[in-house]
Parts: sequence; structure tokens; C-alpha cells
Amino acid sequence: MKKLTKFASLLGVALVLTISLTHQDIKAQEIEVSTGVDLYSTYVFRGIAFSGPSWQPYVEASSGGFAIGAWGSQGYDGFQEMDLYAGYSFDFGLSLGVTDYYYPGSPYGDGESHAIEINAGFEIDALSIAANFIPEEATNAGAAGEDMYFELGYAFDKASLFVGAGDGWHSSDGDFALVNVGVSTGKDIVVTESLTIPLSGAAIYNPDTEQFYILVGFSF
Repeated sequence: MKKLTKFASLLGVALVLTISLTHQDIKAQEIEVSTGVDLYSTYVFRGIAFSGPSWQPYVEASSGGFAIGAWGSQGYDGFQEMDLYAGYSFDFGLSLGVTDYYYPGSPYGDGESHAIEINAGFEIDALSIAANFIPEEATNAGAAGEDMYFELGYAFDKASLFVGAGDGWHSSDGDFALVNVGVSTGKDIVVTESLTIPLSGAAIYNPDTEQFYILVGFSF
């Protein structure tokens, strides 16, 4: 675990250095700001259902490979999640990032409802690999400390397969387990010549909790 903590710390430092080194390029490039909202029938994250029907808005600013943004989920059942994130994507498929998970309840500034996660991913053609780690000193909001999650994905022409495993808050007993197996797909619904609504769907099974979910979402 000490090695993983050290790795996570080095990864965070690498992200900061990357942002610093690309600062001049970011200033020279045009900054793009985008916003939107998704409506999902069920909010399922890494094999765990957090709430039922949910609105999920986002705002993101990007320039080159760098992006910083805010993402949230507001369920009709009252569940709320509001996250901040920053990351950098390299041309050869590697991406590094940091995510601040926040669950409203405690005052935002006291940290009791936050958990900070370091993210890394790599894509080559249709294959994707993701690794995520929450250091013990950045643990709150239900995370156990040194929580890990890994996911492997493969995109076909009309669908994508994914398999994820993790420990800590990802599994029912905190031990490392397979928690997220599924298939996802999507299509565009053409409403008019100038209006197209993306539609996505997924079937997800969590072998750890033995729960099965089918969900659909619209993007605006």
C-alpha cells in the first residue's frame, strides 16, 4: 500500500508539472468552454446505483490537451453529487487527472464531504485501460482509504464492453472484487435537420452485490 501511495503522489506531481509545462501553450491556444446536461433513468457508477432518475449537468473549459470542469448529479430521490476535475490528455493516448468528489451535506469548506481521487488512463485503438486511486490522506465522503478501481474496456463498431474491479467503497466488504461488468451503446435521434439528441444505454451487472441494472440516457 505504501508503494501505491507513493505512486499516487508521484502521479499528482506529474500532473502539476505537466500543467505547468503546457501553461504557455494553453495561453497561446483558444480556450473552449462547453456545457450540457444528461438525463439518466438510473445513476450507476462503477457498478453501484447511487440514485434513480437523475439530471447530470456539466461545465468544462479546455485548451489543447488540458481540461478543467465541474460535473454534478441531482436525483429525483434527493441524492446529490457535485464534482470538480482537472486533467491532461497526451497525443499518444495517456491521460492524467484529479477528481474532487463532493456530496452536499457538510459545509463545502470543511472537507468532511469530499474525497480526492487520482486518475490515469490509456487508450490504444479500441482498447482502454483506467486506474483510479484515493490516497488515505485524501479520504472522506464514504471512501475507506487507499481505495482502488481499475477498468478495462473495448469498443466495437456499435457497442462497448467493460470490466471493472475495485476495493474500499467499491465493494460490499471493502476487499478487492469484480464489481462492474457490462455493455454500452448509443445512437443519435434526429428530431429536425438542426436538432439531434444523443441517446445512450447500458446493461450492467455487479458480481459482488449480485445486482443487475439497465439504464438509458439522453444528452442535451
